[in-house]
Amino acid sequence: MKRIFLIGYMGAGKTTIGKALAREMGVDFYDLDWYIEDRFHKKIPDIFAEQGESGFRDIERKMLREAGEFENVIISCGGGTPCFFDNMDYMNAQGETVYLNAQPRVLKEHLLMGKSQRPLIQGKTSEELDEYIVESLKVREPFYSKAKHIINIEVIHTKEEIMGYAHQIIELTK
Repeated sequence: MKRIFLIGYMGAGKTTIGKALAREMGVDFYDLDWYIEDRFHKKIPDIFAEQGESGFRDIERKMLREAGEFENVIISCGGGTPCFFDNMDYMNAQGETVYLNAQPRVLKEHLLMGKSQRPLIQGKTSEELDEYIVESLKVREPFYSKAKHIINIEVIHTKEEIMGYAHQIIELTK
């Protein structure tokens, strides 16, 4: 029985690497945000709008515990998931936790590749985005660093690079 939780800031590559990792290992993949949207039949921004951040974080905590009971899974968590309640302790107790640690410049490049899909960064100038990432990481790093394993991520351009990270995670979590 295997559970691997991928954590890190938005744009670190959790979903991209997680899907490849799950295929390679022959296990199921769950993106926690997608799981929440599927269970509640609503998009995350709509849940935020209706229930506020605290309401969303409570839902996220419950859904993490639901998905965290599944066996033989890779779970990609939202960037804020480890930073609330006892979520990080829960994930460490349930399985392997892997922090995909990317420097702000890497995160920025990844985020800009898919900017339209990220409501939190829409409308930000390049300088504002730099500042937002750096400030957010300062707050989140103490939580992320509680992961059992840390992998440093560079800008991902190719399938080979994705598979390289997937294989690195497989080795670390044996």
